[in-house]
Amino acid sequence: MTMATESVTLEGHIIDSLILAKVLDTILQMGGTFDMKEMKVGATREDSSLTKIKVQANSPQLLDEILQAIQPHGAVVDQIADCTIAPAPKEGVLPDSFYATSHLPTQVRVKDQWLDVEAIEMDLAIRISGDPPKAHTVPMAEVKTGDMIVTGRSGVRVFPLERPKERDVFAFMEAQVSSERPHQHIITDVAKRMRMIRDNRHKALTQGEAACDPELGTKVLLVGGPAIVHAGGRDALSWLIDEGFIHLLFCGNALAAHDMEASMYGTSLGYGLCAGRTVPHGHEHHLRTINMVRSAGSIKHAVESGLIKNGIMASCIHQNVDMVLAGSIRDDGPLPDVITDSVQAQGAMRAALPGVGLAIMIATTLHAIATGNCLPAKVPTVCVDINPAVPTKLSDRGSFQAVGLVMDSSSFLRQLAQELSWHG
Repeated sequence: MTMATESVTLEGHIIDSLILAKVLDTILQMGGTFDMKEMKVGATREDSSLTKIKVQANSPQLLDEILQAIQPHGAVVDQIADCTIAPAPKEGVLPDSFYATSHLPTQVRVKDQWLDVEAIEMDLAIRISGDPPKAHTVPMAEVKTGDMIVTGRSGVRVFPLERPKERDVFAFMEAQVSSERPHQHIITDVAKRMRMIRDNRHKALTQGEAACDPELGTKVLLVGGPAIVHAGGRDALSWLIDEGFIHLLFCGNALAAHDMEASMYGTSLGYGLCAGRTVPHGHEHHLRTINMVRSAGSIKHAVESGLIKNGIMASCIHQNVDMVLAGSIRDDGPLPDVITDSVQAQGAMRAALPGVGLAIMIATTLHAIATGNCLPAKVPTVCVDINPAVPTKLSDRGSFQAVGLVMDSSSFLRQLAQELSWHG
């Protein structure tokens, strides 16, 4: 039988990052075979390695499937050619054979030059535009008729993440999720990174962007659900914001509504946070809160007028923390700041993400998964939830730097704040 063959090259820290082992294992598991044609091993940890592999399969179709599977690990077909491009047939519709991105750094070859794909995230298309040409991801809904879209897989290469030199909880790929594992060492490393990002942000603001480390990032993103308020993590999160450790907040209508309910009535969903019991007519409190904030015109106006005196929203307004509130079909009100169009909310989230160096997702399944899908793989991510399915799903996105903690939101936030010198 004539075998279909193709030669691919892997280059980088492919041994200590286990990339080579993953590629060879994938080839065999899918029914292919391989021959190692060339192997150069870096002498030190700083040196990169290179290997050329001849991949074989019993049909061209299987070979194409294998090449497709190993491409996200950085395997580049040796027959270098420009990427293929086709026009979008109509608004909001991609060509049938469009290339679907991963969340890993990606390049496309155009006019014999490799171009970095800007704003990389998973499950988007790549649009080529301008002269000289540029490559940029584009969501399906934003495609215009005639946009030039990358199709097929030739002329596309993906760069897998390698183990960072800094040895912390992110570097060791702590993706296993268990409620029985100790959490303190993870929280300590998260706090350390938050301090570094705050310092890096201060350099950028006082000395200019050239003075900061672009790889570290200048923003910590917190993605939060209403359980933060219900479970008693409100004060700790407010302190983190006031001390400059949080710079961007993604949430829905509920977190904001119940946080401001706590400020106005001392309750969360009608439950007395100090009394420890449901209060008479407490079920109305969140509705009355939303109504008064709507009357004020915005969360900002409600805080500045003194209607909302403390809490997460007040701290965000006082510290100029950017907020994106994305709505859902179940929202009461909603609050005037909530973006009720989900496509517009996606766009607002994407626009806020540049500069994020750490994402902390707490007690919110849908917002956590949505944000995870928008983040590049290089951004360290912490997902905290009492339901192990949520951090497991985030860890399974393929990031080397995703950490899952199965614990309640209040305990996590209080321990994190205490690690950063909170005495509450």
